[in-house]
Amino acid sequence: MIGKVGAGLLAVVLLATLFLMPTAAPAQQVLRIGYPVWVGYGPLFLADKKGFLKDAGVTVEFIKMENTSARYVALAAGQIDGLMTTIDTMVLRVKPDFQIAAVMAFDDSKGGDGLVARREIKSVRDLKGKQVAYGEGSVSQFFLGYLLQQNGMSFNDVVTVNMNADDAGAAFAAGKVDAAVTWEPWLTKGKQAPHGQLLVDSSQTPGLIVDVLVFPKKVLTTRGAAIYKVVDAFHQGVEYVKAHPDESNVIMADAVGGWLKDPKEFAATLTGIRYYDAAMNKAFFAPGGGAYKTGQFAIDFWANLGKVQVEGLKASSIINSGFIAK
Repeated sequence: MIGKVGAGLLAVVLLATLFLMPTAAPAQQVLRIGYPVWVGYGPLFLADKKGFLKDAGVTVEFIKMENTSARYVALAAGQIDGLMTTIDTMVLRVKPDFQIAAVMAFDDSKGGDGLVARREIKSVRDLKGKQVAYGEGSVSQFFLGYLLQQNGMSFNDVVTVNMNADDAGAAFAAGKVDAAVTWEPWLTKGKQAPHGQLLVDSSQTPGLIVDVLVFPKKVLTTRGAAIYKVVDAFHQGVEYVKAHPDESNVIMADAVGGWLKDPKEFAATLTGIRYYDAAMNKAFFAPGGGAYKTGQFAIDFWANLGKVQVEGLKASSIINSGFIAK
């Protein structure tokens, strides 16, 4: 039998051994980000595949969610931590008890969105009294509203046919409507139709349609360090795309997937957008910069249609520039 002294020494040795044993590092918390299939998000997926996110010490789970409403419901419920969307769309989702903010821009549309119309329609003004297909409450309505406003018109001047961008493009290609606001591949199909032409596209409205990374403000507070790393890794991804475009398109097409899984389709769609590198994001999120201008225009636009849910909402409430490297 071990005496009292021996037992005491044994206990001390065992206790010391326990303190000296290496302990497992706490599991890294995953940042869950919802997204629809879109070419503009490519560099963040590239950052994941090339290990930029891992090297920064952050793990991101990308969750494909094509339905915009479903993404925001999941975000409000805490099922995802952030999402990818456009500035104009996020304005519609802000509520007094659901505060969100954009922390960086992925890309903006420079031809990726557009308006196809019958050949006899020569200008936006010629849309008066014509059937125009677009998705109400979507970026398509936002784009069309901007065009109408620039031409002294309103939605009352056109016959609205409410359908999503893909269905709108298909309806126009089939000759069922006079015009449609849509995106690729339907812009190309629309202008190639015997009756069709591309009337105007987003290359004429730089900085208007901008994809951004959005988080609830409570997540920005609790997961800020991880989010900063994600923003930095995205910028690394953009630089890699610049240096290795062909390789990058293959990686991004496979990672983003969906209808963009073919690298050739991905590369063709890429011509309709421009990625935001660190310098562009710094300028865009600077005080009084494009993020604030586009954000306020979107707020005013939707407010005029009675769709903003927070009275007196300002761009400064939905833009957080603190995650862009100074």
